[in-house]
Amino acid sequence: MADAIVFAVLTISDTCSQDSSKDRSGPRLVSLIRDAFQNANILTDIIADEREQIIAKLRELVAQKTPSVGAIITTGGTGFAPRDVTPEATKVVLDKECPQLSQYIAQASLQKTKFAALSRGVCGIANSTLILNFPGSEKAVTECFEVVRELLPHALQLIGNELPLVRRVHAELQAAGDGGASTRHVCPHKTGKGDDNDRNSPYPMISVMQALEIILETVQQRRDIAQLLNEFVAPVDIPPFRASIKDGYAMKSTGFSGTKKVLGYISAGDEEIVHDFQEDECYKINTGAPLPHYADCVVQVEDTKLLKKKKTGEEDLVEILVEPKANLDIRPIGSDLRKGSKLFPSADHSAVVIKSILASVGKNLGAVRKPKIGIISTGSELLAPQQPEVMGKIYDSNTTMLEELLVYFGFECAQKLVLSDDFEIVKSKISDLFKHVDFVICSGGVSMGDKDYIKPALESLGFSINFGRVNMKPGKPMTFASMQERYFFGLPGNPVSAFVTFHLFVLPAIRWFAGWERDKCELTSLPITLQNDSISLDPRPEYVRASVTSKNGRLYASVNGSQMSSRLQSIVGADVLVHLPGRTVGKPSAVAGDIYRSSVLRYDFISKYE
Repeated sequence: MADAIVFAVLTISDTCSQDSSKDRSGPRLVSLIRDAFQNANILTDIIADEREQIIAKLRELVAQKTPSVGAIITTGGTGFAPRDVTPEATKVVLDKECPQLSQYIAQASLQKTKFAALSRGVCGIANSTLILNFPGSEKAVTECFEVVRELLPHALQLIGNELPLVRRVHAELQAAGDGGASTRHVCPHKTGKGDDNDRNSPYPMISVMQALEIILETVQQRRDIAQLLNEFVAPVDIPPFRASIKDGYAMKSTGFSGTKKVLGYISAGDEEIVHDFQEDECYKINTGAPLPHYADCVVQVEDTKLLKKKKTGEEDLVEILVEPKANLDIRPIGSDLRKGSKLFPSADHSAVVIKSILASVGKNLGAVRKPKIGIISTGSELLAPQQPEVMGKIYDSNTTMLEELLVYFGFECAQKLVLSDDFEIVKSKISDLFKHVDFVICSGGVSMGDKDYIKPALESLGFSINFGRVNMKPGKPMTFASMQERYFFGLPGNPVSAFVTFHLFVLPAIRWFAGWERDKCELTSLPITLQNDSISLDPRPEYVRASVTSKNGRLYASVNGSQMSSRLQSIVGADVLVHLPGRTVGKPSAVAGDIYRSSVLRYDFISKYE
């Protein structure tokens, strides 16, 4: 990484320093940096809210030479609490403060929430390293990073980090400008404003990350299942008695090895034997059976020898070949589950997990309200799959695909419709559908065609269009609208675009609504090595379908032929969505050996390599 920008992400938190799994802001920053700087080298660490520790760590990073750290971003410790000392510690290390940058971040944050006024983060320069203090929440670090994202290359260049990557990114940003994000162009055939030459979308282009954050901030999370599961406690100990782990002989460990008389046979389900017995006596016992009250160990069958049977065929004498040890091969009472403890110590939305755990204590979940979801496909050219062929029309695959995706991920479609391109029909059907559902997933009608009526229909119904374009391929016309607790996803009509945007935006929203934890809502992603010789990059970040193979312990992605958004066949055999970056001057193509983050579409491919 000779031309890489080196970032350090420093999480400052007492809680996270004791349990790194609770750190969400640090990993989110790492993800944001990787999305923004394709060749970034990122160092990470977690330390407690201790002023001297913070100072020492910052000085260590600033002084580091190989590699030299260009920017340090801290998260946490910027609030009003007594142990929030990150700004004070940072000021000790700085050679010069950057108050305008701090103010710029604060002003942008205040537009999101008034609570941003309670953050005291500072920005500044130490030696040739830029240091930025961000708040501790995952939401806040995302918003703060988006504010400084386009400033960072130029800032680092001015400080003196004259790296080729910095100069390249800065040149591209200068050449590209703001991509029209600050200007809302008006499309005349939708609004009646402007002239015939003004054919641009009135919606600013936003990033995939921004779109997802808007969705999850807007969708109100229901806690029905999570709250219900939290109320369940174990009514009994599991096991409710000391149970044998092995088939063998229950005895007293004080009796040593040697010959022992077999008093009887204990099977799983038998009552516990409560009377005493001698050290040279034992009971034959099955796995899972209750241990006699006065026994304290089990010796497995393999460590014994049968010496004598009774005339009835039952065992009479057995030789114990090993020294018995106290508690050997015994499951203590409550070792699996203690009476009164929570059945679900953490949130889990798997029906397999929930029903199995409840069944183990004789309980059931009862009635729980699931998200109600409707599906629409729009287009006068569409035929239902069972209809006969008609000249000039095509079969609708999107309603089937979206319904099956919902089922695959554990949700249900309440209603589905195929609508013609008629403004009044579209408006009426959307209104009717929302009387019965929480979400509508619509494919088609959100682009720039004369018959794309979805956005104006939504606005006429009182919906707010939260965004109407996303900087991605496929899926640029992706639209999200809301009104009170009703949510509308306008997916592009091309099948692959609908497939990709469902996974990236719709699924996380529905999971969040259903009460899932934030970090489990999105598809799991893995770093996967590209196998194709060369793929020309698009100016927009692209999400390509690929199959996965394994060689020498590494996963390789092979892109599934043509990636045209109309070619539904590209999902055949697709295990992942590979996140390809937008084309730059220095990186026009993705080549074999490049490693890219990839969202896992299906997990059955993993079994091929086990």
